[in-house]
Amino acid sequence: MQTITIIAAVAENNALGKDNDLLWHLPDDFKRFKALTTGHKIIMGRKTFESFPKPLPNRTHIIITRNKDYEVPLPQCIVVHSLSDALKLVENDATSYIIGGGEIYKAGMEFANKIELTRVHASLEADTFFPDIDDEVWELVSTTHHPADEKHKYGFTYLTYEKRVPQKSK
Repeated sequence: MQTITIIAAVAENNALGKDNDLLWHLPDDFKRFKALTTGHKIIMGRKTFESFPKPLPNRTHIIITRNKDYEVPLPQCIVVHSLSDALKLVENDATSYIIGGGEIYKAGMEFANKIELTRVHASLEADTFFPDIDDEVWELVSTTHHPADEKHKYGFTYLTYEKRVPQKSK
């Protein structure tokens, strides 16, 4: 079975970022993101891609933009113009990731079957937000807490959700 995973770090108020930047620096969360996504295709919006100093190593970047003239002349980057075009590029992959931003997460909820969420234990001002997770659709299957420490200003919890299988009516 194909796994399309949404992966995000989100504050208690669903804040994702502000001014195309993250709201926190959590080295252990970056390590987890790298460990999970390395070797896979990652789907993102143009603004998310442009927030990186350079493409992330050992991943194929699928960048969604409405701008038909947008180009990224790098072999690890593919530009498409819709989420459905992006999903066609991963349909033969066992695992792929949707990595943001807010609009792409919202649209991707329908197609994803797993969410790897880092819930940052703070409520912060933002201009981009993660969609609500519907408990009727998603089941929380794993949690791991990470306390605040000298390298992490905020405590956080890794939450893994899997899409519930619809029950057949009798």
